[in-house]
Amino acid sequence: MSLEDNDLDSMPDRIAETFAGLTLLVTGGTGFMGKVLVEKLLRKCPDITKIMLLVRPKKGKSPKQRLEEMLNDELFAKVRNLRGGVEPLLEKLQIVCGDVSAPDLAISNEDKMNIIQNVHIVLHAAATIRFDEELKKAVFLNVRGTKLIIELAKQCKKLKLFIHISTAYCHLHEKLLEEKPYPPPADPHKIIEAMEWMTDDAVSTITPTLLSKLPNSYAFTKALGEALAVEAMEHIPVIVLRPSIVIPVWQDPVPGWTDNINGPTGLLIGAGKGVIRTMYCKSNSYADYLPVDVFINGIMICVWNYIKMGETKSNVINFTSSAEIKVTWLEMIDAGREIIMNRVPLNGVVCLMRVHRRISKGFEVFEYYTNNQWDFKSDIAQTVRQKLNPRERRDYKVDAIGLDISKYFEDCIRAARIFILKESDDTLPAARRHMKIMWFVDIVAQLLFWSLMLYWFSGWMSSFYSFLVGSSNITPEAMVE
Repeated sequence: MSLEDNDLDSMPDRIAETFAGLTLLVTGGTGFMGKVLVEKLLRKCPDITKIMLLVRPKKGKSPKQRLEEMLNDELFAKVRNLRGGVEPLLEKLQIVCGDVSAPDLAISNEDKMNIIQNVHIVLHAAATIRFDEELKKAVFLNVRGTKLIIELAKQCKKLKLFIHISTAYCHLHEKLLEEKPYPPPADPHKIIEAMEWMTDDAVSTITPTLLSKLPNSYAFTKALGEALAVEAMEHIPVIVLRPSIVIPVWQDPVPGWTDNINGPTGLLIGAGKGVIRTMYCKSNSYADYLPVDVFINGIMICVWNYIKMGETKSNVINFTSSAEIKVTWLEMIDAGREIIMNRVPLNGVVCLMRVHRRISKGFEVFEYYTNNQWDFKSDIAQTVRQKLNPRERRDYKVDAIGLDISKYFEDCIRAARIFILKESDDTLPAARRHMKIMWFVDIVAQLLFWSLMLYWFSGWMSSFYSFLVGSSNITPEAMVE
């Protein structure tokens, strides 16, 4: 540790101090963003009283099993070492068995009373992020679930803040998204009511009419959920955070870490595995990506700014990065190709039918975004950043300044090999050999294909020429005969 680091460590960490003594209720805490949030809170805020996680059973695993599995993930290795294992972490966490998509959240009366009596901050991050989700399911989770969590928050006797995680891509008619509320595409209360009594077939029939010009149920329902949070501002302290496309960890705690194949990770894996050979997009347009650790830092400094700094008016905040760094689709594809071919190759296609279906289906609904472009104002986050001291700027980085795209994508691919594809670094030499073999096979296959095409074409031309010559030798006398 350098002298400069020692000097920084002597400065106060006002963000950690803000969370000291507080109890949080977090929905979506076992999802991609939620895991990074929980890890950061456990590592940087040792004096936090409790983090209550709303968790449902999933794939035959109980909420307790899911939590223990999460804490044993490589993402939590740093905080496990810091705190002395999993047990000290479990002491700071409390499971609330429930389901955001259920009509009553499926929370027991005992847990509900505990929440009402003790929770200071409610952070609502649970949502379906499937673009092609059936409308009824999307409404129940993204809209009705938000409404029920807000109603629960209104009952909390010690509530200091309700945080709603929205998205920068829920008002797609706005080519420049400002940091302010926008009218929803429909009345969220009436939509919830309709979904509760309509049959699935009826919902499917009216879905195109309801979505209108919106490309999918995700954008529609996230806009409705955000409208409910804005509506709640009249009754409780609320901030709405709109991140852009949240992507793998940039710096802390594990560079490149992710637990899914959404976004650029799926693109890079698909290309490396040979699943994706083409991509329909505007090559010179750019997407707004935000590393998940940067966004989690943003959540934490916004809590500090609201509770400790008294900034209660700036309550709709965009978290985006395109003002600082722009990466076109072509640049992303070229960078990924170079990394996979020369630095971090992936093993070949073995059993990838499921991966192929997931990635191909994902890109079908993703094409709308790759062929359009939006810009975002994100002044509030940078204004808050100016209030941080040097230590806080280091520990809670909320900008993309200094992001080396090539190095970042390499970290993403390397982490995807380990955490998603389960390919250790020991397999890299074999993967490099395999990549060279597959490159050679690809070249040979193309040569054979074009040789066959040329052979077929030359044969067709020869037959056509013979036909023309034969036709020219037919005389009028022969035709009469």
